[in-house]
Amino acid sequence: MCGIATFTHDLHQSIAGAAPKSDCYVAAVTDKAQGYDYPEAVRLEFQEKNLKAYRRTADFLNFKNADVLCVQHEFGIYGGPAGSYVLSLLKEVRMPIVTTLHTILEDPTVDQKKVMTELTQLVTAWS
Repeated sequence: MCGIATFTHDLHQSIAGAAPKSDCYVAAVTDKAQGYDYPEAVRLEFQEKNLKAYRRTADFLNFKNADVLCVQHEFGIYGGPAGSYVLSLLKEVRMPIVTTLHTILEDPTVDQKKVMTELTQLVTAWS
């Protein structure tokens, strides 16, 4: 398991343990059509390079009336220029967004800086 997957697993376990009556689940970004053999907590997968999938994920979260969206951000895991596809998801959700930044770039590219600027405008809280 990669570091972000481990972090997400631990975060999910912690939240689910602290609020056992809550419906706590994970949506995973995947890089292959057949997906992965994810644990039961992963209830939704969406293709990293499919912009429409990000919007469908936002629709799903809105339909499920999710209380909060916890986003694990790392350049390179989301599709689009500098991972910009994640912004389309974040612009559509109707719940608070908490983001963990796994990397802060000292010298970002123009696209990376643009994504980070928009991300900071959409996010409710940072961890």
